[in-house]
Amino acid sequence: MTALAARLLRHRGGPAAATLLALVAGVLILVAMGTLVESGLRFRPQPRLWVTADLVVADRTVSHTIREFDGGTSTSTVALPEGGTVDAALVEEIRRLPGVAQVSGDDRVVLGAPAGVGHSWGTYGFAGRPIAAGVAPRADDEVLVDSRLGVAPGDRIDLVAGGVSRPYRVSATADTGAAGVFFTDAQAARLSAHPGRVDAIGVRVAPGADRGAVGDAVRRIASAAGASTYAGADRGESEQSANLAARSLLIEAGAAFGGYVILLIVFVVAGTIGLSVRHRRRDLALLRAVAATPGQIRRMLIAEAALLGLVASVLGAPAGLLAAGWVHGELVGRGFVPADFPMTGGLVAVPAAAATAVLVAVLAALVAGRRVAGIKPVEALGEIAVEPRPSGRVRLIAGVLTLAAAVTSGAFTFGGTGPTAALAGAAGMLYLFVIAVALLAPRLNAHAARLLTPALSRSWRVSGHLAAANLRANAQGMATVLTALVLSVGFGGSVWFLQTNLERETVAQSAAGTLAERVVSAPGGLAQEAAREIRELAGVRAATGVRRTQVVVRSFDGIEPVAAQAVDPTGIASTMDLGVRDGDLADLGADTVALSAPQASASGWHVGDQAELWLGDGTPVRLRVVAVYERGLGFGEVTLAAATVAGHTADVTDDEILVRAGPDAAPALAAWSARHPGSEVLDSATRSRLIGTDLALGAWLNRLLIGVLVGYAALAAATTMVLAALARRRELALLQLVGLTRRQIRRMVHAEQTALLGTAMAIGATIAALTLGAIVNALTGSPIPYVPPLGGAAVLGGTALLALATTVWPVRRLLRVRPVDAIGMKE
Repeated sequence: MTALAARLLRHRGGPAAATLLALVAGVLILVAMGTLVESGLRFRPQPRLWVTADLVVADRTVSHTIREFDGGTSTSTVALPEGGTVDAALVEEIRRLPGVAQVSGDDRVVLGAPAGVGHSWGTYGFAGRPIAAGVAPRADDEVLVDSRLGVAPGDRIDLVAGGVSRPYRVSATADTGAAGVFFTDAQAARLSAHPGRVDAIGVRVAPGADRGAVGDAVRRIASAAGASTYAGADRGESEQSANLAARSLLIEAGAAFGGYVILLIVFVVAGTIGLSVRHRRRDLALLRAVAATPGQIRRMLIAEAALLGLVASVLGAPAGLLAAGWVHGELVGRGFVPADFPMTGGLVAVPAAAATAVLVAVLAALVAGRRVAGIKPVEALGEIAVEPRPSGRVRLIAGVLTLAAAVTSGAFTFGGTGPTAALAGAAGMLYLFVIAVALLAPRLNAHAARLLTPALSRSWRVSGHLAAANLRANAQGMATVLTALVLSVGFGGSVWFLQTNLERETVAQSAAGTLAERVVSAPGGLAQEAAREIRELAGVRAATGVRRTQVVVRSFDGIEPVAAQAVDPTGIASTMDLGVRDGDLADLGADTVALSAPQASASGWHVGDQAELWLGDGTPVRLRVVAVYERGLGFGEVTLAAATVAGHTADVTDDEILVRAGPDAAPALAAWSARHPGSEVLDSATRSRLIGTDLALGAWLNRLLIGVLVGYAALAAATTMVLAALARRRELALLQLVGLTRRQIRRMVHAEQTALLGTAMAIGATIAALTLGAIVNALTGSPIPYVPPLGGAAVLGGTALLALATTVWPVRRLLRVRPVDAIGMKE
């Protein structure tokens, strides 16, 4: 049957090309995304700081075990936003263990300018890199500097740590493997953001010692302190490198969108192949009538689908690899991924994408051809002479149940269950609605045709009457077209505007809640004393230092990090308005916390409750909730006092200082800024614009992935409608033979498309509005989303233009063939 399948494909150029296009695009997307995810999963970081260490003790994750509804348990683990630290006392405790030759704790220092990381000199002995020039630093004002910073021994270099610039003499240079700086142990401890704790501890086992016994002893000490022990190839996991962050980004992006992309591809390919097989009912029925067995029909369909899947894999895989390379270049250029992050060649992604394409195509062909393959040969030609019988009760029940599930998911999302739950619930809600439409499409088409019959007859007269009759009679056949249009409008009108709503609401909340007229910032951060100094300037009424961080909270399925801000409560009411709905920010202190309304709802906390969460370095805290506020997107889901996070962040600097002052304070602020090189004073409007720009840059990857979803949905709609239009050759020829003019037929087609398009837009826009409204309501408390006028017009107008172009053009082409010739052609 394979040879017959190949010959049939050659004679069905249009349907085969449409199906092939959908499969090629699907393979391209799967290979491109799969290559990025595979690169993240296969990446194993090599140690740069602890190259010669046998063991590394560090605390990089936090875990939480929850009890499931069925009585079982599950453990959720997330990386600590601030990296985590361990007690410095462990260094001496490990040093006393038998068999330990060398041990050193690293006081990690975040540098603002030049941007980089500083380390304790004691850790350099574990780096395994010789000094290129100079000698080791001995005085606290001496440093070893990486060669790529362009300095030589004896030079002076200014380093910004903790928001304070200090001069140092370069005592040595070396290739450290990163743009790093090494201070003396005493100076690194002095500059550390967490006194009494170290970032990690390196251990070297003495020659001849029992490595297993030493390792077990170190693990017991580390475990008792809540830390982990890394050995062998896992040592790189203990270092906070840009490559580790890139790996997390690629894996998380793939996990977030990969499943939805696969579902969309399955949905599109199944619909395209199903429509193609349905339009070949005459060919398949004829084969059954001449004694082809059901098994032979199924094997032929399998062979056709497999051939298309294989050809699509051959064409789509190289294009997907090129697309993955382009995306990687963009990620590097935009700062998401380091240039040295290794990319795989798609060794797993390409076979997986090809297997998915072939499997989806084969299953879709089998499902679509099950009716023709199963009926008796003598009934086959009679079966295809009329419109297929209406879908049965099983499809109706499945559609109603799916619709009910979509409504339930929408109610869950509208309930304000937090950002993560809202996004997951809304995405599931969108797919459930589209699947429900696909199952109920024949009945939706029939009801819409009956409802629109009077309007079509009045607007297009005879052509409109024929269009209405044709829609009623072909309700089953146009189900796939309706679903494709709803899919295009639904995706374009929901996920495309999601990022727009998030960015717009974030900027709006930040602008509305910033009472300060001026904002002081610096690339390397601002020292802790800066807010106090500014507060004492002439004309300044209030100054609030703001430090951006993250905390880990319980979520509906485990734990998750959320955005937080640490502020000096002094004068906060004069510099920012968080939109407090309950409680009072005046009570904010070292042992209290304020929460956004969505976060409070997600965690089930109210004013007066004790909130249990983890700070960015993994320290568990129990804080009393003193306020619940509205503007979580603009200021963070959690607001803490600066005293709460002191010693628990990777840096001690404030990201910005909000200043409430009159016009007379401008000279004093300018003079203060001049005394602190690198700092600048901005007005609040400029700050809002910069926030919008940063959000747009940070959301580039989301927009790319969303664009892929929307673009593929549009491609699905286009191929489906072209396929449906080309299958009407015999029908259009018959209409001409019974007396209709070409103009009347074109008007009939226009009327059909207007009715079908109007139905699809109404359903798709409703789904999009419900989905987008659910997300926005969960994040902002308002169920009314923002849709840019031009954006809304582009989605609806683009869908309309796509529908008309992919229907009118094929029909015009078909009408050029003489009806007497077309009536005898194959389907």
